[in-house]
Amino acid sequence: MNRTRLAAGAVACAALLALTACTPRDSADVDGDPGELTIVDALPAGTKAVDEVTWAIAEGEPATLNPAASANLIIPNLCDNLLSLQPDFSIEPGIATSAEFVDPVTFVIELRDDVTFWDGSPVTADDVVYSLQQGMNPESQWYGAFALVVPDPATGIVATGPNEVTVHFVAPDSTFRDALAGQGGAVMQKAFGEAAGDALGTPDGGLMCTGPYELADGGWKPGSAITTTANADYWNGAPLVKTLTYTFVNDGSTLATALTQGEIDGAINVSPSSRAVFEGDGAGTLTIGHSTASYSFGPTTATGPAANPKIRQALSLAIDRDQYLQTVVNGLGYVQKTLVPEFSFQSMAEADVYQAGYDALADPEVDLEQAKQLVTDSGEDVSEPLVVAVPAGAKEFEQTATIMQAAGEKIGLDLEIDEMQASDFGALFYDPAKREGVDFVATQGYLETPGVLGYPSLFVLPAEQGGIFNWSGYDDGEVTAHMMAARNATDVEAAANEFVAAQAVYAPDQLQVTLAGTYQLTYLNDELTGVTTSVAAYSSPWALHLGGK
Repeated sequence: MNRTRLAAGAVACAALLALTACTPRDSADVDGDPGELTIVDALPAGTKAVDEVTWAIAEGEPATLNPAASANLIIPNLCDNLLSLQPDFSIEPGIATSAEFVDPVTFVIELRDDVTFWDGSPVTADDVVYSLQQGMNPESQWYGAFALVVPDPATGIVATGPNEVTVHFVAPDSTFRDALAGQGGAVMQKAFGEAAGDALGTPDGGLMCTGPYELADGGWKPGSAITTTANADYWNGAPLVKTLTYTFVNDGSTLATALTQGEIDGAINVSPSSRAVFEGDGAGTLTIGHSTASYSFGPTTATGPAANPKIRQALSLAIDRDQYLQTVVNGLGYVQKTLVPEFSFQSMAEADVYQAGYDALADPEVDLEQAKQLVTDSGEDVSEPLVVAVPAGAKEFEQTATIMQAAGEKIGLDLEIDEMQASDFGALFYDPAKREGVDFVATQGYLETPGVLGYPSLFVLPAEQGGIFNWSGYDDGEVTAHMMAARNATDVEAAANEFVAAQAVYAPDQLQVTLAGTYQLTYLNDELTGVTTSVAAYSSPWALHLGGK
C-alpha cells in the first residue's frame, strides 16, 4: 500500500486530529483537558554513555523472547525486523534494503551485506528464510501475515541469491510489506534456532539475533530479571547504554512509586491511573505518545452467551464511555468506535475513504432499555455467571471488569471476575486450555504496524485465514469476502472501499467491545533521553538511542 510519510528523523511525530504537536520534551504540558495534550513520539537522542539502565516491563515477565512466539517490549531491542518502523509509524529500510512486490504474487527482499549476528557471523538469505518460515506455523501469532504465502516450504519462501529472498503468494497481499516492519519480520540465526529447538527464546535456550542489545548466556534469571548488553558491532550504531536490565513490575502503583523515586529508570505503557503521581515531583517525566492501543473486551468461547453478538451489544449499551474515560484512563484517552483507530490510517493514501467509513459508524451510547431487550432477544440462558478474565494487579483491567460487572447487573447479566497471574493471562491468548471456563477477556490491544486489516483480521476471519483470536467462531461470508478483497487488491482505492464495506458489517457485531482509545505513556528518569515514545516501540529498537543528556 502506498503511504504518505508525515515526518522523519531522530525526533519525529505524526499528527492526529486536534491533538497535534511535535515539540521538545521539556515543553510538554500534560495538564488540562485531553484536547490540550502534547503528543511526542520520540525523545531527542542521548549524547552521553551510561553504564546501566534499569527498565520495568509493566506487562510482567514474558513467557519467551522468541519473536515468532510472542510479542513484548524486550524483543525489539534484541531482534531486528527486515524493515524498520519509525516513531511516526512510517516504514524505512532495515536489514532489508528493499522489500517490494515485483508482480502481484511475487515479493523480493534484498538484504544488506554488512549485518552480523551477536556471534559475528553474517546474516544470510537462509537465515531470513528460516525466520520468515516460523510465521508459517499456524501456532505463530504472526501466522495471519503469512496466510497467503504459498504453503509449500520448498517454493513459498526461498533464497534466490546470497542476499536475496523471494516470497511467492497464492494471491496478492496488500498487507505483507507492512508486516515485515513488525516482529513477523524479525530475523534470527537459523543454526542457533535449529539447535535450540523448542527451547528457543527461553532462559535455557537463549536467542541469536542482530539487534542493538545482546542476550548473553545466563542473562535471563527467571522470576528476577533479564540483563542485556550493548552490541558494540551493531550495524546501525552501537547503543550508549552498556547494560540494559529489565525487571518485571505489573502492579501499577508499585511501579509508579519505584519510577518517581528513581529506583527504576524508565517504563513504557505505565498506568494512566497514576497520572497525578507521574505529574508531581519525581525523578522523571511522563511523555504522551501516539498509539493505536485501545481497551476492550471480547469473547473467549464459541458457545454460550458471550459468543452471541446480542449479549455483547447489550453490554456495550450498558457502559458509559465518558465515565470509563475518566475512571479507567484518567482522561488520557478518547472515545473509539471500533477496532481500528483513526491513527492507523491517517498516513495512508486513501485516508479520506477510511475516515468517511469510520465517521459513518454509530457513536457508542448508553441505552439500558434497549440493552435489556437485546438480552431477552438473544435467547441465551443467562442464569449462570459469565466469567471475565483480567491480569492480577493491573488496575485498569480490574476497573474494566468491575465496570462490566456493574453494567451487566443493570441488564440482568451476572459477571464474575477471574484475576489471573500474568503468565497465565498471557498464555490465555495462545493456549485453549487456559480459556476453559472463561467467557470474556478484558485486554488492551494495539496495531503494531501501519495498516487497517491486520488487527480486525485476528477477530473476524476464520482461523485458517488468519483469525487466530476468532475464538467465538464468527463467520460472516460478506465480511470475509470484503476483507479478503481488500487484502488482495492491488489498487489502494479499491482496498479502502472493500475494508470500509467489511467494517460497516462487523463493527456492530462487537467482536471486541471497544471501550476507549489510549495514548502511549512512557515515564523516564530526567537524566536520560532517547527512547521511542509512540506505539512504534512495540516493533522497533526503542532503546537504540537511549543515553544520558
